[in-house]
Amino acid sequence: MTDYAELKKEVSEEVIQAIDFSRDSSDAEVLDRIDEVVTSRARQELLTPDLMRRLRLDIFHSIRRLDVLQDLLEDPEITEIMINGSDTIFIEKQGELRPAGISFSSGEKLLDVIRKIVADCNRVVNESVPIADARLPGGERVNIVLPPVALNGPIVTIRRFPDHPISMKDLISFGSISSEAADFLFLLVRAGYNIFISGGTGSGKTTFLNALSDAIPQDERIITIEDNAELQIRHIPNLVRLEARAANVEGCLPITIRDLIRSSLRMRPDRIIVGEVRGPEAIDMIQAMNTGHDGSMSTGHANSAGDMLSRLETMILMGMELPVPAIRGQLSSGIDIIVHLGRLRDRSRRLLEIDEVCGMEAGEIRIQPLFRFVETGERDGKILGTWQRTNGLADKRKLHMRGFAKGAAGQGIA
Repeated sequence: MTDYAELKKEVSEEVIQAIDFSRDSSDAEVLDRIDEVVTSRARQELLTPDLMRRLRLDIFHSIRRLDVLQDLLEDPEITEIMINGSDTIFIEKQGELRPAGISFSSGEKLLDVIRKIVADCNRVVNESVPIADARLPGGERVNIVLPPVALNGPIVTIRRFPDHPISMKDLISFGSISSEAADFLFLLVRAGYNIFISGGTGSGKTTFLNALSDAIPQDERIITIEDNAELQIRHIPNLVRLEARAANVEGCLPITIRDLIRSSLRMRPDRIIVGEVRGPEAIDMIQAMNTGHDGSMSTGHANSAGDMLSRLETMILMGMELPVPAIRGQLSSGIDIIVHLGRLRDRSRRLLEIDEVCGMEAGEIRIQPLFRFVETGERDGKILGTWQRTNGLADKRKLHMRGFAKGAAGQGIA
């Protein structure tokens, strides 16, 4: 019998020749053409029913889906797909990196898949513009880097999100946060405290922001702003979702996060949620927090809560020349709470600290820890620990203004 890879290639070519590309063909019509060709080859090659089914599905995925990636994208346990050229694919499954054991039939096939991904979300990537961010119809985040920037072939990284958003209850059951810390944060969200979530790559910042947004009252008007739409806020009826746009070869000008934040201020938002701050848009986000949009939230990359404030200073200086004391004054009055997440050596994602920003002291931003994760040991390779409350909340004004003082007292906050 013909080698499977060669058989698939031959059957694919026959199917493509049989499809009328002068009009849009439905998936059902494409499957009919595939069935005809596969059935014909089955008589010649004496293919087993299992092999026919595999061939049918693989060819359909190759023509109408994302080829060998499709099965990986449909596996709910896979959270990351890393393509290092056409021959090397790694996945993250259940927190563990491992080879996927599959590859593209050729570099050209991988490029075909990349073109389909960017075309579906109106992005452009080529040798002139070799780096692009995109997303799949299911919401998966995609980063693409092409040669000549990528030396070992096209590099594609796909971050897959759960079909159903992870809730705070889920995070508690995973051991990522204690119920006491979760209740504390939910109360602060409802009371309108401005919260910034920091952490390293893969620490779960977007997931945590999604879970935290469940505490936002349903009667508010929320505007989300992202580079690539990833947030899954589903309980807010009055929700506006904005997404940045890169420039393209057709002459479309870029629409930046800064542009969107400025525009959102004219949309009468109660809260503004920026998926991630990584550049000069930091000044616009902080100014929004300082101009009455209580309860706004965002995320950023940092190694600690203090480091996040230092990075925000640097980001603001990238977009505007201001005296450092003025920047620190803006940060200390705009951000109320910093939530820092981390990925521990056992690959678990945990809340590591909750800190309150307590104004300025001797020219420095003063922060005080409210909760800290303290390791207590290991069991079966898993890190054990507890979340210890270290201080009470100093600024309770928003709790009293929103009428949550009683609830705060019940949690020992006020």
